[in-house]
Formats: sequence, structure tokens, C-alpha cells
Amino acid sequence: MRVPLLRPSLLTERLSFARRSLPLTIRKGISQSRKQYRALSPFVELTSVRHPEIKRGSYSRLTDKDLSVFESILTANRCISDPTDVEPYNVDWMKSYRGSSSLVLLPKTTDEVSQIVKYCNERCLAIVPQGGNTGLVGGSVPVFDEIIISTRLMNEIISIDDVSGILVCQAGCILEQLDRYIEGHHLTMPLDLGAKGSCHIGGNIATNAGGIRYLRYGSLHGSVLGLEVVLANGKILDCLSSLRKDNTGYDLKQLFIGSEGTLGFITKVAIACPQRPSSVNVALVGCQSFADVLTIFKMTKKKLAEILSAFEFMDTETMTSVFVNLGLTCPITDSPFYVLMETSGSNGNHDEEKLNDLIEELMTTGLVQDGTIAADLTQIKYLWSLRERVAESMVKDGTYCYKYDLSLDLSVFYDLVLEVRKRVSHIPHAFVVGYGHVGDSNLHLNVSSPEFDPHILSLIEPFVFDYVASVSGSVSAEHGIGIHKPMYLRHSKSESAVSLMKLMKQTLDPHAILNPYKIFTS
Repeated sequence: MRVPLLRPSLLTERLSFARRSLPLTIRKGISQSRKQYRALSPFVELTSVRHPEIKRGSYSRLTDKDLSVFESILTANRCISDPTDVEPYNVDWMKSYRGSSSLVLLPKTTDEVSQIVKYCNERCLAIVPQGGNTGLVGGSVPVFDEIIISTRLMNEIISIDDVSGILVCQAGCILEQLDRYIEGHHLTMPLDLGAKGSCHIGGNIATNAGGIRYLRYGSLHGSVLGLEVVLANGKILDCLSSLRKDNTGYDLKQLFIGSEGTLGFITKVAIACPQRPSSVNVALVGCQSFADVLTIFKMTKKKLAEILSAFEFMDTETMTSVFVNLGLTCPITDSPFYVLMETSGSNGNHDEEKLNDLIEELMTTGLVQDGTIAADLTQIKYLWSLRERVAESMVKDGTYCYKYDLSLDLSVFYDLVLEVRKRVSHIPHAFVVGYGHVGDSNLHLNVSSPEFDPHILSLIEPFVFDYVASVSGSVSAEHGIGIHKPMYLRHSKSESAVSLMKLMKQTLDPHAILNPYKIFTS
């Protein structure tokens, strides 16, 4: 049988059906929780209060004289000190971490960053580099009163070579805007994230962000060709090469990819952008078990091979969160598990035929009970929204969300979700979802509750990280360590590796002014 393309009229019909098909008990339970969530206060507890074990370092306190110096470098209107204006920079977007900084600086150039950082180093003033502030581990907000240096105004696109595909830009450029810009040159960014509308490319590199295109284009360690970085002493490190091959000594730029702003302040980027695919197809299918998800993955890699660009999975709880909290609906009947797959290529008819043949075989063998292929760009974007807006759905209406971003062998990939679900099953309104990038073994485990609950936290931490260590996984697949995971760094790194990392930090930042309290506990 041939799987029909989903036409707009059928899409509307199926969307209304999918909402009705949610189990009544789930709909009632979440509706009741949403009423409670609306009554919650938006107040976010200070990180220093929630984590009293973290002690403020022996840093200087900000003075009026310091502010005058910064105003002389930037002008007064780019030194934000009004508490109301500063507060949004103090809180992460997940509303999980909150600092008490009294100053936000908005440089436009590398030279301005250099002057600021040099002065802060001499005065022993702690600083926090901040991009779009879309991180999930508190890495881009202060813990105490660190000065925030935002890259919001460092948003210049410097050059694009449509022959080599190399883009050079400032660190504050928004990922989605970069992708739109280079689309005119028939290129695409090698990473794609749910937060692409607000995250900055410098922050992406500082955290070594992964995302949904990792399966196709690999990590930023391979895509980033050059960086310009301001070191802790204010010196500008020029590694802004646009050469694809440069085998001359140490590849210093690699030190700063994934360093979370603790080794240097990234100001400019040279990144290799692949050719934009002229043919993109997206399919959504439903299946009965995670074992089926893995079987589908094996068949998909074999059948789609070089055109496969993404392979994502969501469990039914994930989809329920998206349906109820965001009002989105699903174009296929409800299933225990869902797979979203994407192809990217240059031959539309060829790619579409391969994908249709795969879906037909999956349904014929019984691995898939229902499925659909998007018929146009609007439907492609809609199907992707079911996956990309999961994080948003988990914090809708003031919910608190405990988020875990983990690398696990596929043989034990979903077991952790089941174990955590058992551990919190007696907690009213605790809601556990599992989703992520099967293509690169990256699990996103989320637990939500009406408000932060120390008891829930004690049930899932350190259990989650201990479990990951027991199966030789990684406590962070793509979001970094930040303030959330320093005590679990050794779950994934050897003592010798951690010691060498600390030595690098001490060498490049002897006064530890760059993003303190992140990655290391001491």
C-alpha cells in the first residue's frame, strides 16, 4: 500500500481527532494541574539560597568608580543598572536559576569586550558571558553578583563565501537569522535547535550545542573553522581562520568549544555551512514500543542512507504535554511512541519515493500502526513543532521542570525514563516524559511538577546521574555542565581528565573571573 501524503483538509480532520483521542484520565489530570499552575507566583528563588553549599568567591564588589569606567568604554546607555531592566538577565529562561547581578554591559566590538575584561581581571570582578540565555543548566546567568556581559549587540555578519560556504560573524548573531541570511546563498547552518529564534551562535559554540542536525552534520568541533576569543587578561586571541585544513600546532579553538565561557569570551566565529538541500521530506509514524523505535531506526538507516538527516523519538507522555499545554494536535492516531524522521537531498522525486517505500514497508510489517508524510513546507514546520516545542510545553503556565540531557547506549536508552517514572509515581501531578535524538543517542528526560519540590529532586538526583555512570553514559550530551552538574562531572570524566581541565582553567584564567561556579565545584 502507498501511504498518502497528508493534504490540508485531512490534516485539519486528523488534528481534531487526535485531541479527542487523548485518554480521559490524562486530560482531566493535566487540566486540573494547569489550574493550579496559573495560581503560582512567578518568583524564582535565588540560586545562592537554593544552593547554600556554593560560597561566593573572594571577588571585589562593584563600585560607582567601576561603573564610571564601564560607561567610559561603552557609553552610559549600554551599561544597564536599573534593577527592573537588569532582572531579566539574572534569570534563565527555564526559571530555574536566578542571580543578583546589578549590572549588564552591552559591548558592540571585540575591542570593547577586551577593555572590559582586562579591567575586570585587574579589579578581580567576576563576569558572566551571556548570549541568548537559552541554556538549560544555568550556565549563562550569575550565581551571585557577577557582572553580566551580553553579546546582544554583537550581531554583525562579517562575510559569507558562497563558494566555500564559510560564514564569518560576531558571536551575538541569532541562529535563525543566520540561517535565513545564508539561505540566499543556498547554504544552511550545520546546527538547528528548538531555541534557534533566540539563541546566539557564540553561546551555541560555548556550550557545543548539538540539536536535530547532529546526525547529518556532526558536532561544532568539526563545523567551526575559527574563533576570535578575548582571554581573561583582556588579550585578543585571533584564531579566526577560515581554512578547512590547518595542521600547524595545537588547534587552540577547540579549547573554547564547549568551555561554557570559563576559558575565554568568544567574540567572532568562522563556521563552515553545508549546501542547503533542495529537497526536504518529513514523516511522522507511531509504534508500540521503544524496541520498535530501534528496529525502525535500523531499517531507516538502511533504506534512507545518505539522505537521512534527523531521527527523533517522543513517547506518548511527551506528545500529551504538547497537546494539552500548547494546544497542538497530532495528525496520526495516538501511539505509545512516535518517530519523526527527515530526509534532505537534491532529488525530490528520488527522496520522496525512498521515504514512501520505507513507510509502506514499516506499515506492512506491522512495526508502524499509523503514519503520515508532510505534503508541503507548512506541514513540515507543523510536524517539527511537535518535537521542537516540547521544552516549551513542559514549563507552560508556571510549571517547574527538572531537565536532564544525557548520552546513553541505545540498548538502555529508554530504561531510565521507566525507572524515573516509577520513582515519582506516588507524587501527584509529577509528569515524566522522554524524547530525544535517537540518531546520536541523546535522551532528554524531563520531570515536571507544579512548583519546585525538594522531595521530587531527592528522588531523581543523584539517581539519574548514578544510573548514567553505571552504564558508562554521559551526564551531559549537548547542554553542558553549568551550575547544575559540577558535582557529577566525575560521573563522566576520569580524575586525570578533570585535573587537566582545572589546569587549563588556572592557566588561562588565574583569577577565575570568567563564569565562576560553572563546570567545577571548586
